[in-house]
Formats: sequence, C-alpha cells, structure tokens
Amino acid sequence: MPAVKDLEIGLFFWAEPDARATLANVLKTGVTSGQLAIDGTVKLGAETTAAWKAALAEADFHLFTVFAAYEGENYADIPTVERTVGFIPTATRAAREVRTREVIELGAALGVKSFGCHVGYIPHDTSHPDYIDVRDMVRRIADYAATFGMTYCLETGQEPAAQLLEFFKDVDRSNVKINFDPANMILYGSGEPIEAFKLLRPHVISVHGKDGDWPDANKPGSLGTERPLGEGSVNIPKFFAALKETGYTGPICIESGVHGEAQRWEALKKDVELLKSIRG
Repeated sequence: MPAVKDLEIGLFFWAEPDARATLANVLKTGVTSGQLAIDGTVKLGAETTAAWKAALAEADFHLFTVFAAYEGENYADIPTVERTVGFIPTATRAAREVRTREVIELGAALGVKSFGCHVGYIPHDTSHPDYIDVRDMVRRIADYAATFGMTYCLETGQEPAAQLLEFFKDVDRSNVKINFDPANMILYGSGEPIEAFKLLRPHVISVHGKDGDWPDANKPGSLGTERPLGEGSVNIPKFFAALKETGYTGPICIESGVHGEAQRWEALKKDVELLKSIRG
C-alpha cells in the first residue's frame, strides 16, 4: 500500500465495469489514492468485490472512502434534488438503506475505513416525520458501519453548516464524520465554503477538490454551475490556506464532472498538478 502524505491529493472516481482499466486510467492522472463511488446500478456481490480487491492490490492503490449513489437520484435543480436525492424520498428509503449496507460491506471487504453519501435535504423542522426518520436511519447506518470499524461521512452542500452541525449533535454517533465539498456549498447556495469549513472542521476527515459558481439569483430553485478547478468561486488557494491554518492533514480528492469523456483523464491530470502546486 502506498504511503499517504499529509494533504494527500487523490481522485474521486466511479466504479466502471472493468476495475483494472478504471484504475489504470486513474493512475495516469498522477495519484495513487482516492475515493471509489458506487453508482446505484452497479451489481454488488462476491464477483465485484474480488475484481476490485485484485485491481487495488495490483495497482498498489489506497482507497480512503467508498461512496454510495442511488438509482433514481437526479441533480437537475434544487426541487428535483429535494425529491430524489439521498434518504429523504420515502418511497425509496428502505431500499436505499439496504443498498447502503451493501456498499459498506464492499468497503469493509476492500479494507476501506470510511463510507460516504449524500443524505439529501434535511428538513429544518426537527419535529417533521422525515427529519426523525432520516436521523434514525443515519444512526442505524452509522452503527452498522461501526461494526466494521468504519466511519460514516456525510457529504456537505445541501444544508448550511450550522444546520448540519445541529443534525450532528442530534444523531450523536462518534463515527459520523464529514466529507467537506467546498464547491457544493456554493452550488446549492448554502454558504461561503471557507466559513463553513471552519465551523465544521472538528468533524471533517476528508475534503473534495472541486470548484463552482453560485446559482443565478434570477432563477429560483436553480443550482450553481460546476467549473474547472481553479476557475470558479471557491478560491482554491485561499481554501488550501484555511486547511493548513486549521491543522487539517487529511486527503483532498478531486471530484470533477466538467470534463468531456475524450479529454477527461488528461484534464484530471492537470487538476492534480494544480492542487499539488498549490499544496506545495
């Protein structure tokens, strides 16, 4: 397993059908670590686990986190996210809890120490039935992850930092942590990312390298626009300064959906080089 540095630069990438080919492309970007995202359509089981275990060993690649995405999620705009993403939709809640456990089991089999996902838009009203049901579901998932010695990382963005902090207190599980995505705070209009990071810092164990611009104020319900790393409103150098100032030493995994398929891996290589130059 490769040595992991402070502020290790990694890549957030999706599990594609051929594990070896996927990792071969990831390695071309200049990273030896990252976060593996499992789409809701990926068939999980012994065959998938064996393929990824072998590919990771051959590539000498370190996984920080396994992430779950779910069938039916749609990020078209804020109302659609509210209806479809994470654990908020009641119609898919039970099935997604089962799927979540399966992804945790995959991660445990691969020796990964953290699981992550988007919970969805948490209601502000703590007496709302959806709030109570989702809080209790997060507790169950955290407890299940703990049986494998894993943390459970909530992805930031859909709530202001102060609201997420209150949710943390209510969940009350020591292995529930945060994967902080600075661009998501901007894309959802949830708050300035550096201020949010500092507030949530005690719970942050991983960070995404991502950039974006704020939603159009003239289009209520719209999401912001993801931008190439270093070209959006995050202010990546200033964000890195905040990481160092607060003593954060965990990974920064690049997540980017702005590159076309043809140039994706070459563009991600440039993103890796950019972050390494800023990190120093």
